[in-house]
Amino acid sequence: MATSRTKSKALGGLGQWWGVLVGALLIAAWINRAAGPAGVIALSAALLIWCLFQAPVTCGAEVRIRGGLDGCRNNAHGLLLGCHIRQHRFQKLRMLILRRQVRAFCSGLFSDGKATIVTLAGIGSFISALVALVPGAAIK
Repeated sequence: MATSRTKSKALGGLGQWWGVLVGALLIAAWINRAAGPAGVIALSAALLIWCLFQAPVTCGAEVRIRGGLDGCRNNAHGLLLGCHIRQHRFQKLRMLILRRQVRAFCSGLFSDGKATIVTLAGIGSFISALVALVPGAAIK
């Protein structure tokens, strides 16, 4: 736990938000068209990795509270990983593997504002990389 705080203090708490800068650079690369397809693909891949594994969103793992189920409210690392609690870390990845829980995982992608923005950024970066891969489609 001390290592995550050390990393956070090194950049003044902005180290977890590097994906926003990459997203802005990706938008600038599409507008300017000077980066070329390789630059757009690299920026899209970096933004997708940030969205999946490092973006600060709420955990949302199922926890039992007074006989019912509720979502964990701790901060998580990306859309696929959970919070600092050991049982929550890979619960979302397991949800993708188990067929019955895929629906619950997908509904959690749009659970709150931060998760919705990160999900849409991830989908947009994936589509951006696909469009950049098609020769002559958008970047010349």
